Amino acid sequence: MASWLLGTSILLIHLLGIVSAIMALMSSRTSQGAVAWIISLLTFPYVALPAYWFFGRPRFYGYVSVRGQRDTVLRRILVRYRANVQPYVAPSSNADIQAVEQLAMMPLTRGNRATLLVDGQATFESLFEGIDRAEDYVLIQFFIVRNDALGQRLLSHLQRAAKRGVRVYFLYDEVGSRKLNEGYLGDLTREGASVSAFRSSRGFKHRFQLNFRNHRKVTVVDGKEGWVGGLNVGIEYLGEDPRQGAWRDTHLKLQGPSVLGLQEAFWEDWHWATDEVISLNWIADTSSSTDHHVVIVPSGPADRQDTASLLVQQVIHSAKQRLWVTSPYFVPDQGVQDALRLAAMRGVDVRVMIPERPDHLLVFLSAFSFLPDMLRAGVKIYRYLPGFLHQKVMLVDDEAATVGTINLDNRSFRLNFEITAFIPSPEFAASVAVMLENDFEQCRRVTMDEINQRSMWMKVVSRAAYLTAPVQ
Repeated sequence: MASWLLGTSILLIHLLGIVSAIMALMSSRTSQGAVAWIISLLTFPYVALPAYWFFGRPRFYGYVSVRGQRDTVLRRILVRYRANVQPYVAPSSNADIQAVEQLAMMPLTRGNRATLLVDGQATFESLFEGIDRAEDYVLIQFFIVRNDALGQRLLSHLQRAAKRGVRVYFLYDEVGSRKLNEGYLGDLTREGASVSAFRSSRGFKHRFQLNFRNHRKVTVVDGKEGWVGGLNVGIEYLGEDPRQGAWRDTHLKLQGPSVLGLQEAFWEDWHWATDEVISLNWIADTSSSTDHHVVIVPSGPADRQDTASLLVQQVIHSAKQRLWVTSPYFVPDQGVQDALRLAAMRGVDVRVMIPERPDHLLVFLSAFSFLPDMLRAGVKIYRYLPGFLHQKVMLVDDEAATVGTINLDNRSFRLNFEITAFIPSPEFAASVAVMLENDFEQCRRVTMDEINQRSMWMKVVSRAAYLTAPVQ
């Protein structure tokens, strides 16, 4: 009897492995991911099956279904909101900008002010001042919130806002902020703030969707001011963690109609997490001092297409003189790799800035498998020396720049909810250029000799690490 049960169990596991392999074949977003899952599921189903059901799902189906259900209440509100923004839509004949609008499913708006925040000190000073100005509500969302000195400062500002009657909505990722204790959250709720985890595995049907994370960092005050970029909440983002050392990151403050794009992304995420439809200000507020054009580009695993990857490819293809990119995690998919190489081949000054010191070993090792092809094509790779590089910025010629949360890896392209501000403004691009020029002065350039001197063992390990890119 025992042997029969064992044999039946083994057969069932292998059958499930075959069924899951077929699912991977039909639904994986990349051929590399499909091949990796199929081989694993057919040869090692005992290990691969649970891994696939936790990490191999290609889309966030729960969010997709809820998005479809929103056609009743939320869709009507969005129709009214879009009508309010219509007077500030900036029609463009530029095909590159039109492509970004199509990806974002949001319009290019005028009458914005985009302020570059070049480090953690500038970012949190600006953000805390904004929270203190709030009169109606604060929407705040981070991937990581730590209960350290910076986290306590944020808590204090939010508590004071709540005490004076401001509605506070605090959304966090339960994996990124897994160390955030109940005491911190309780202190917020006792002051009247609304608090929720993103809950990617909410509900019985979606219990295996742990691999989808909300990586967005968004703050909105009264629908008039917004912040987005690479910084989370922790003392390391101020360079005050002795283990991490210096920290290089960039954030962005927005004023004007584009803030409502940030607000819409938060609003949808909050509805997924809580089923609540919160009442917000949807009247666009314009900046009187500047006229930056902005497109807000939300992306994530509920999209019908790979929005983040396509956005990066579109930005690369639009470059004519220079393309400067910074990313802490650089394991781009084949489409982005090809686009970078082709840009360099057509004479574009393509520079990619990545950290000298990694905080993710597999990502660090993976890069060595494709860097030789990049260097041979003329792509210039720089490693940032003073400390950890975490900013996510792209500069295109003297015309446009992006600041957001997208890393150049599969997780950001296909597994995480991300958000990016695309700003086709020469004035803003000039400020980004000055910032990046200073950063490049603190980098060393990677050479082909350095790559070729790797041992055979390192080459094998790097290639093996690259095979894990679909789930990194």
